[in-house]
Order: sequence, then C-alpha cells, then structure tokens
Amino acid sequence: MDFGRCCRDYGLVQHKDKVMVGLSGGKDSFTLLHLMRRMQRRTPFSFEIVAVTVDQGQPGFSSEPIEAYMSGEDVPFHLVEQDTFSVVKEKISPGKTLCPLCARLRRGILYRVAREIGATKIALGHHRDDIIETFLLNVLYSGQTKAMPPRLVSDDGRHVVIRPLAYVSEADIARFAKLKGFPSTTCTDCGGNADFHREKVKRLIDELNSENPKVKGNLMAALANVVPSHLMDRDLLTKIGKPVPAITGGRTPRCYDLEAT
Repeated sequence: MDFGRCCRDYGLVQHKDKVMVGLSGGKDSFTLLHLMRRMQRRTPFSFEIVAVTVDQGQPGFSSEPIEAYMSGEDVPFHLVEQDTFSVVKEKISPGKTLCPLCARLRRGILYRVAREIGATKIALGHHRDDIIETFLLNVLYSGQTKAMPPRLVSDDGRHVVIRPLAYVSEADIARFAKLKGFPSTTCTDCGGNADFHREKVKRLIDELNSENPKVKGNLMAALANVVPSHLMDRDLLTKIGKPVPAITGGRTPRCYDLEAT
C-alpha cells in the first residue's frame, strides 16, 4: 500500500503527535487504525493513537462490533453518543439526501472531542476513490476546483485533519480488510435517498476507468499537478504574479458589450 509514502510526502505524523483516529466501523477506518498502529511500532519517533467512534443515533447502527474489536486492542478508545439523526431529519426535507449534513455534524463532534482530549491530529479514512469522486462532485455540482487533501488545517487553525489513505485505492482496502477479517458496521438507510450525485460520479469514473485503467490515477495526479496560469481564478493569477489587466476609465468600454452592438 501507499500509506507510508503519503505520510512521508505530507508530513502527516510527527514526533509527540496525539493522533485521534475516527473509527466509523467500516473497512476504511479499521484499515486506517491497523496501519497507524503498524506505523507507530516502526517509526523512529513516538506518537500516541486514540480511537474515537461517534454514534449519531442512526437507525440500525450498532457500536457493539466496534467495542468488541477494540476490547482486544491496546489503544485508548472513546465511544461518543450524540443524537444528531433527529436534527438531520428535522432539517432535511423528506426524500432528500441526509448524508452531507450528517457528515458535517459528525465532523463538528470530532473537532470537539479532539479539543477535549488534546489531539494534535484527526485521522480520517478517506481513500483515493473518495478524493477523486469529491473532486468531480465539486467541479460538476458546486463549480469549485477542490477535493480532500491529505493534510488540511481547519478554517480557525485549531485542527489538523489528515488522510493517510489518500494514495490507497478502495479496492486495495477492501482486499486488505477481508484478509484481516475486520468487522463491519456502518450506518444503514436512514430514510433519505442515497447520495445520488456521488453514486452517479462513482459509476462514471468506474466506467471510464474500465475503458482506460489510467483514468483514476490521472485524476489523482491532476490534483497534484496544477497549472495556475491556465485557470480562470483572477485572485489566484494575481497571487502568482500574472494579474488580469484592469479596465480603465471607470466603466466597461462599449466594445466589450457585445449585446449592445
């Protein structure tokens, strides 16, 4: 796997860090925790690991498999129970996607817990496929060129979110989790529609990748191979020393107004 390379490339874990691993109960988070523990044993520096599971009260979710697994692990574990499901159901219209708001509320809980336990990093199990899907979702449906970076500092500067699985494919994680026999317990259908746009983008990427196996790798490479001068963000062009010439005279000249000609 490319777990170690990602950690090295972005300096994700450092001496005396206290890394809080978000353990959702799926294959991704169990793989993340396992690899973080392996890294902890092998690195020439020391850092702490704490696992945290958030039970948001979704119907059908059970933390018991997670608790049973963690009882055999030599890692501090916290189960945080906070009913955000009722809040989501109240805010989101029937039939609409619940996942985005649910995820934002979960992130807020993780930030709070990180402050309470003194964590210096919050490790999440997002992998390569999550990142390229998010990239296309933002481009196609939000009009923004952004994704989920391996290392992200929160807007208030108080938290550092890391994604050590950023280079790892979902398929590799699935095979690894099956090999290790990790339990699996994730949220089920909460009564809202699935994240339709994400599923559609996922199918599109899979279809293109079946025709050209380099597609997923190229999408990931594109996020690390940006050519700012060939984009249209005027603020960004100014930052790199290629500002857009200003229109002088206080108003747009008539020659620019094609509709008036």
